[in-house]
Amino acid sequence: MATLIEQHPLYDTLPVGQDVIFTVSNTLIVSTFTNVKFIAEVHISSGNPPNPNTSTSKVGTFKTNPNNAGVGMFDFRPIIENFVKADNLAREGSEYKTTLNTVDTNVPIHLIDKYSGNLNAMRYLFIRFKIQYTDNDVSSATFGDVIITDTKDSDLYNIFNGYLKYTDILDLANTPFSQNTGNNFGYPIPQKFTLDFDAGEFLSNAPLNQFANINDYGTLSFLTISSKPQKIKFTYYKSTGVTVGQELVNFTSANGGITNLSAKVSERLFYFGCFPANLRNYSTLFNSLVTLGTIEGGYYTIEPLASGTQNFGSIYTINLNCTTLKGYEPIRLCWLNQWGTWDYYTFTMKSSKMISTKGSTYEQLEGSWNDSTYKINGFRGGKKSFRVNATEKITMNTDFVSEAESTWFEELINSPEVYILQGFQSDLNQVQGLKIPAMNQYVTPVRLTTSSYTKKTVANDKLMQYTFEVEKSKTLRTQSI
Repeated sequence: MATLIEQHPLYDTLPVGQDVIFTVSNTLIVSTFTNVKFIAEVHISSGNPPNPNTSTSKVGTFKTNPNNAGVGMFDFRPIIENFVKADNLAREGSEYKTTLNTVDTNVPIHLIDKYSGNLNAMRYLFIRFKIQYTDNDVSSATFGDVIITDTKDSDLYNIFNGYLKYTDILDLANTPFSQNTGNNFGYPIPQKFTLDFDAGEFLSNAPLNQFANINDYGTLSFLTISSKPQKIKFTYYKSTGVTVGQELVNFTSANGGITNLSAKVSERLFYFGCFPANLRNYSTLFNSLVTLGTIEGGYYTIEPLASGTQNFGSIYTINLNCTTLKGYEPIRLCWLNQWGTWDYYTFTMKSSKMISTKGSTYEQLEGSWNDSTYKINGFRGGKKSFRVNATEKITMNTDFVSEAESTWFEELINSPEVYILQGFQSDLNQVQGLKIPAMNQYVTPVRLTTSSYTKKTVANDKLMQYTFEVEKSKTLRTQSI
């Protein structure tokens, strides 16, 4: 009897933050021979699908004994989650302020014009199973030898930098599927996050109705595993709801996207720069509406389209905050969301900054003992700071928020990566006419020090506001004396 894959993930696109269970069996060998082990050779690639016949894509070989049911059971989550991470930089071939992005001029992913593929967020996974045993047949020429045989290959999987919550409902295969007996389960990632005629969503749990300032950068992300949008349509509205313009952004290689579906894993998850500052980078129409004040206090919609005018996914609305902002300094946070891409929120209410210092001190003598005479200097003597390290903490407050936003903020608390994102700036480094952002100009890493989160509801709390505190991750080190 051949080795069988009795159980495998139901879908071919997997967040690495879930159990990735495979169960394999070989009834004949398990019941006949001794020292049986099931073997899994794990292949992961960052380009084209891995070739199991080469060693370049193999990241490890793992073995397990048959359990009490006589099957080998593997969970590959602890392995594969080490091979994906957040995309912080745009892919080469994308644009920033209409200037082509290269490996020498990488820009933060949040600032892109139009589209960029992923660099680190998605990988291919392929597993080759084998079985190992000791030949205990005394009449066999291989008696006593360790035999490795009976290769069985898995399907090809896309793994990406996401995770599942306990409340995310898993689909269960209730009929035989591929190589299994109907026990496969999984979360329908391809169906939910591929922009297609079934109104797929962007890779975010953010509300479809969001708010942003005119200088705010940000992206939305989507999968292109089985289909892709042909273009994305912007429709601009005045505060009164009157349409004042439309434009299309084609999803082609000329715009940082792809013309045709590709086998490259870097072209299976894309980012789309679509917040106001991104539009200011490349949209003549949007810039004119901003200059004239036509769109102030208004909004615009983001709508993926097929080849014609047919909607190709969920429609997002970006509401533009008034420029006055009640006099408060806006602070925009971006964080790694549940699906391994980025979410954004601008805090427009009162904020406060606190600087705390910590340093080493020593006792300095009042005069000098190494000169020809002892001299007293007024600037010498007493306790001195050897070095001062300064840390900045910022307390931010939201405006009144909806219940959808209240639920969404839970991901901010849980996120392992949080940044302060600076707004649109024109004072860029000019190198031979190229528009290159300064390395430390836009993205500041912070640590969320708010450690608890109480979800509010309209029924309980009426008007809902939240306060969050962050601490800048980098400590300012002053001079030493």
